Amino acid sequence: MRRPLFPLDPLKEQTYLPSGNFVEVGSEGCDELKAEEIENADVRMAFMKVEKEPIKQVYRWFGDHRGDFNPTSLLWGMKNNGGDPLPKCEAEGGLYEAIFVKRPLHTIYELDKFLFNANENLVKGGYLVCCCRTSSVKKAVIYSRYPKGINRLYYGFHYLWHRVFPKVAGLKNIYFAITKGRNRTFHRVEILGRLYHAGFEVVYENTAYGELRVIARKAKEPVREGIPSSSPIAKLRRVGKGGKMITVFKFRTMYSYSEYLQEYVYQHRRLDKSGKFYHDYRVNTMGAFLRKTWLDELPMVVNMLKGEMKLVGVRPLSRQFFSLYTPEMQELRIKTKPGLLPPLYYEKVQPETLEGIQESERRYIEAYLKHPFRTDWKYFWGIVGNIFLHHKHSH
Repeated sequence: MRRPLFPLDPLKEQTYLPSGNFVEVGSEGCDELKAEEIENADVRMAFMKVEKEPIKQVYRWFGDHRGDFNPTSLLWGMKNNGGDPLPKCEAEGGLYEAIFVKRPLHTIYELDKFLFNANENLVKGGYLVCCCRTSSVKKAVIYSRYPKGINRLYYGFHYLWHRVFPKVAGLKNIYFAITKGRNRTFHRVEILGRLYHAGFEVVYENTAYGELRVIARKAKEPVREGIPSSSPIAKLRRVGKGGKMITVFKFRTMYSYSEYLQEYVYQHRRLDKSGKFYHDYRVNTMGAFLRKTWLDELPMVVNMLKGEMKLVGVRPLSRQFFSLYTPEMQELRIKTKPGLLPPLYYEKVQPETLEGIQESERRYIEAYLKHPFRTDWKYFWGIVGNIFLHHKHSH
């Protein structure tokens, strides 16, 4: 039976089930993109022709129209594992203006290496067009294919094998030796985070016919410092006293590579009363529980023992979030150590805007610089009272 072709809701992940029906899985942060906004002619043509088509028809269309593309566009099926260098562009300058990846990202073994390679072979502002089947779609397919009870059991083994084994030292060697990196399972957040880690910015994303479609643009060089971690303890670079960057320890509450998506999420999400993103979709299920019980903050005790943080103080911010503050508040903030318990939880009515959060922190810092012990003592008991009496929790 032919599947109907019609526009899909860009805010939903949709896939076909064995019965031929749709299942929708919530998705967040998608961009609306008009064809005329795409600068590259080849990308614009492909976007207009195959945006809503099933992936097999997309690949067939690329094969039938290969001769219509400019020499500065690469259509690559990628028969290797993704770690080998891309073929050099023969056009003047030796760099491509667009790369169309005809192999789903979840089937590429050395995915980060491939994305770095793609960045290096694109001009500044060049496009990368790719796709991937995400974990939420795979889960929906498994739950629809097997009887109730068996589907949960099957998905449990699937999750352990495709999500846990590849990220645990020792176990990942077994996983890659058997699978050769084929048919891995990535959450949508991790795919987008890997793109930003590789120096791209996402200009369009949508899930149609069970595939996440992404158009990304080269914005900068890949992030080469540090190694993204997927371990239970997250190591986050934050602005400390004197503007010095410190490594803050927390229990991981977000999907892998989430830290590279902060700017992207900021473009699509307003701040909530805690000064963080409203309904931040980077937070996983276990992470939501850890934040609600404040357990995610427990490893920060290490930072306190190292003298980098104190019990009460302004929240340690990333460079990106720190840059949103006014120059006056940036200068005031670095006069004191960040803290485990932020002053905004002291307020009876938590501020709902960035301006309100800055004003709350300003009052605390100015009072602390005059009377350090007295201020922290007062704020500590006020925050503890709000946590236990008014059920305020970490975000």
